[in-house]
Amino acid sequence: MLKQNLQMRLGQKLAPQQIQLMKLIQLHTLEFEEELERELEENPALEKAEESKEEEYSSLDETYEDEGTDSINTDFDVNEYIFDDEPAYKTSSNNYSADDEEFDNQSLLTEGQSLYDYLLEQIRLINIDGDDLKIAEYIIGNLDNDGYLRREVKQIVDDLAFSLGVYTTKEKAEDILENYVQKLDPSGVGARGLQECLLLQIEKKVSADKAVILAANILRNQFDALTNKHYNKIIQKYDIEEEDLKDALEVISKLSPKVGGNFDTQTITINQEIIPDFVIHVKDNGEKGVDVHPTLNSKNAPSLRVSDEYKDILTTYSHDKKSAEHKQAALFIKQKLDAAKWYIDAINQRQNTLLQTISAIVKLQKNYFITGDDKSLKPMILKDVADITGFDISTISRVVKSKYADTPNGIVYLKNLFSDSLTNDDGEEVSTKEIKNHLMDIINAENKRKPLTDDALVVLLKEKGYNIARRTIAKYREQLSIPVARLRKEL
Repeated sequence: MLKQNLQMRLGQKLAPQQIQLMKLIQLHTLEFEEELERELEENPALEKAEESKEEEYSSLDETYEDEGTDSINTDFDVNEYIFDDEPAYKTSSNNYSADDEEFDNQSLLTEGQSLYDYLLEQIRLINIDGDDLKIAEYIIGNLDNDGYLRREVKQIVDDLAFSLGVYTTKEKAEDILENYVQKLDPSGVGARGLQECLLLQIEKKVSADKAVILAANILRNQFDALTNKHYNKIIQKYDIEEEDLKDALEVISKLSPKVGGNFDTQTITINQEIIPDFVIHVKDNGEKGVDVHPTLNSKNAPSLRVSDEYKDILTTYSHDKKSAEHKQAALFIKQKLDAAKWYIDAINQRQNTLLQTISAIVKLQKNYFITGDDKSLKPMILKDVADITGFDISTISRVVKSKYADTPNGIVYLKNLFSDSLTNDDGEEVSTKEIKNHLMDIINAENKRKPLTDDALVVLLKEKGYNIARRTIAKYREQLSIPVARLRKEL
């Protein structure tokens, strides 16, 4: 039985140009170049040109008189196009959403050899065959990117039986691990933990040197004391001088905790190459002051136009209103021309958005771009830039995501310019980044034999005018990857 009912539903629709703009804005220069080349290949109605933007737009306006062709529907459901990383902001304290990605993919990829392939080459040259070789290869396949075997041997034995039909015992698998896999290069591969990894490396150092022997004994018998930096306990245990312990620690420091770190994870080598999206020009005008002027990287401002050839073809086909084939061809060409126009408009809006955003950032952080000193950074959150530009906070987030600026003092990651604020004893707002820099300076200058506790750091920062709680100091220290005082201790 059919039923009819009336429903009201609130929906949101975006034009394709708006969707394209959102996607284009968050691309950094390298990704934008790739996207542009892809679009040029896919749409023959779009081409590069040297004409000015005004000429491009005037030529576009002549193209879109509907001469009998079907109209193009420009309303699309946003859910079909929008990507699913819309951030939820707490602009008073957080500058980025929890799902904001740290884009570290500004790199070039070149082929290399993985740790897995390197170990397989070696194990197949050893006098081992049959099921033993299969077990060894399976163990190698279970090593992680750092060269560790994180799985229990018993689990590997079960997997061998189920997946390969190779039946063995835990003792046999451990024997192959220790006598074959762990003997491969690099030293330390196949370890089941950090202690075993370091021991495997130092045991290959055939040496009668006192420091090497002591280092091996410490790793084997006093590993907990070593990791907790209980140096006095080690000195008393072995009845040695402090200098002897220093020599042993120097030997241990030269061992690698991640022996697989020099190999690729997926047969590629990542070579970081940062291409700045903006260029910040600083000019000293003498008595008139210092002028700070931002510009776009030229690669972000391509000169594009709609193909004259396609416009002529459209005119030819659209005049023939009787032929169904010509009408269909005219519709196809018009779609390509519309897409080209939308893309050019989106790129121009992207350029305008990027320029307005970087100009607002320069306005807020002018002193920083002049001096290059992190301590001159002012507190700035996304909302501050959004208030100046009139853009939404999510738009500002997309602009600064994965973007870099080339300044007279080096290349700067735009995200690093944003920070919350605290009030000092003088009632002035200071950037949390400034406080972190002071914290770093104090820790770098401390006596490493007696590192400063968080309580001591609170007192020292208070003397500088920053009244901060101990838990805040601990939070900043963790953000700076600085360990607690006990683990900063050195001889």
